[in-house]
Amino acid sequence: MTDSRIPTARLGENGPEVGVQGLGCMGMSFAYGPVDAKASRATLERALELGVTLYDTADAYGMGENEKFLSPFFKAHRDQLVIATKFALSIPPDEPTRRVIRNDAPYIRQAAEASLKRLDVDVIDLYYMHRRDVNVPIEETVATMAELVREGKVRHLGLSEVTAGELRAAQAVHPIAAVQSEWSLFSRDIETNVVPAARELGVALVPYSPLGRGFLTGSFTNADNELSADDFRRQQPRFTGENAAANAALLEPVRSVAEAHGASPGQIALAWVQQRAAVHGLPVVPIPGTRKPGRVEENAAATRIVLTEAELALLEPVAAKVAGDRYADMSFSSAGRE
Repeated sequence: MTDSRIPTARLGENGPEVGVQGLGCMGMSFAYGPVDAKASRATLERALELGVTLYDTADAYGMGENEKFLSPFFKAHRDQLVIATKFALSIPPDEPTRRVIRNDAPYIRQAAEASLKRLDVDVIDLYYMHRRDVNVPIEETVATMAELVREGKVRHLGLSEVTAGELRAAQAVHPIAAVQSEWSLFSRDIETNVVPAARELGVALVPYSPLGRGFLTGSFTNADNELSADDFRRQQPRFTGENAAANAALLEPVRSVAEAHGASPGQIALAWVQQRAAVHGLPVVPIPGTRKPGRVEENAAATRIVLTEAELALLEPVAAKVAGDRYADMSFSSAGRE
């Protein structure tokens, strides 16, 4: 493993320039079982050394605890990195496992101020609408977000899990730097409408879960049997029961390509996502999540792997064979509304 820094890409026509691979920080505080704060801090530092400059969090991750955890790292390296956080998933105090989607103006302002305080910064570099409240016109939501830009509290705007139509409506109000959605060898629904719209509008794609929440690495094959009781993946249809067994069998071509490159299956899965930029003609900056310095080194090295046409063809059929939806309730996703 060399220490050469990863290439860069620009988010949107006038957005920030970032490493072509970012870091998803959710698991450092939330969702994926027991955490190790010391290892997570080391992971953050190692990622920055490798040229990873886009760090992704949200107010809903651990009820704000993830933003607080990241704050010292962000303050120590403020001029070297891009802070991305999100609003929209309101958590009722008396129901900590429930999420209520809110896109109304008073809530957006309240959420932004709370995130600024937890992050202990003066401005959020990239502020995402985490999920879409269909009862609030997206033009109104983005107009409020644009006010935060004019007030100097936010630099750039992003949207997560939106349809192509929603993206176009939003872009008409204020420039959108990035759309974040699930995109991997297992999840390709956004390629039909969202990706072409983003390319047309000059918007970057920021794929989350590019490793299929770890499943594409082969680190687990059945969430029910192998993951802790508090692991979020036990609630996702793809990773349990008969679906898990069927999907584990789909990893064979990934392993085959990995062997040819002397790489891991996870690196091939990431290289495939990174190569979507050339395939679709737009900036693509995936944000794989990890809590281990060695894993972030492995992930960054995937940016130097180029898959051949024959290898891409071998991997092409995988997504169509995946058993189970991305979420138990797909109405929270763009695919559930397209």
